[in-house]
Amino acid sequence: MGQLRQRSDRMLPKCVPIGIVVGFDAVILSSVPLGGGLSSSASLEVATYSFIEAITGNITIQLVHKAMVCQKAEHIFAGVPCGIMDQFISVMGIEGHALLIDCKSLNYDPVPLTESNYVFLITNSNVNHELSSSQYQLRRYQCEEASDLLNVPSLRSATMDNLSKVHSNGEINEITYKRARHVITEIERTKTAADVLKRGDYKTFGQLMNDSHNSLRDDFEVSCPELDQLVELARRVPGVLGSRMTGGGFGGCTVTLVDKTAINSVVNVINSEYKGNPKFYTVLPSCGAKIVKL
Repeated sequence: MGQLRQRSDRMLPKCVPIGIVVGFDAVILSSVPLGGGLSSSASLEVATYSFIEAITGNITIQLVHKAMVCQKAEHIFAGVPCGIMDQFISVMGIEGHALLIDCKSLNYDPVPLTESNYVFLITNSNVNHELSSSQYQLRRYQCEEASDLLNVPSLRSATMDNLSKVHSNGEINEITYKRARHVITEIERTKTAADVLKRGDYKTFGQLMNDSHNSLRDDFEVSCPELDQLVELARRVPGVLGSRMTGGGFGGCTVTLVDKTAINSVVNVINSEYKGNPKFYTVLPSCGAKIVKL
């Protein structure tokens, strides 16, 4: 309940300047699998924030601030030094769109995802290797180390030319080089993905998904055999444009862009060849958190 406490600590003193804050019982019902890399923590944080807005009547106008408070809850109470992306999209989501988020300026650009012939198929591997938390923090440290070696505030400001130069000069070790290469190329892939989606080029977008997974597997090394198998099985099926892992890695889910007519084929192939116990969800982009009155 750290998320609830963090949100309450920030909000209730403004909403209830005098008197006693009365406790309450609450029930959390969710269809988001825990530990699956689908932002279950961020969704709980944002839902809790929205719930307290509803019961106090104090609605946050600055939605970016709302996302930042939720991110801080994850930092303090979950002990995870996460970025802002998960909380941001949980607050700012727009139906029928992806968001291209600038995590430095916190500006964002809606990107249409309205092609009716394709959907995203989420496949939960139902494995979660214990390395995920410690390795996430290690990757962050390695990226910060690379930034220092490149003399930039973050890898957002680096280029492959800069990185290749320090690598050829022997100024960076191979592991740190690979971590930085993933981040730099992933930033470029993300920009390109937004451009091709705006043109309705889903085929190229799917290839970028494939390239992203390959980089996460080979350079960032946060995939695992189960995720790799799910991705490879999905890519075999005609009608699949791209497939990649999602989340922090070492287990969790894959995301596959697939023609609607091929969904059953993907599910059948995975069920017949994957040794684990997968679970499937078909999803479309929706709006951010909102109050639903019963």
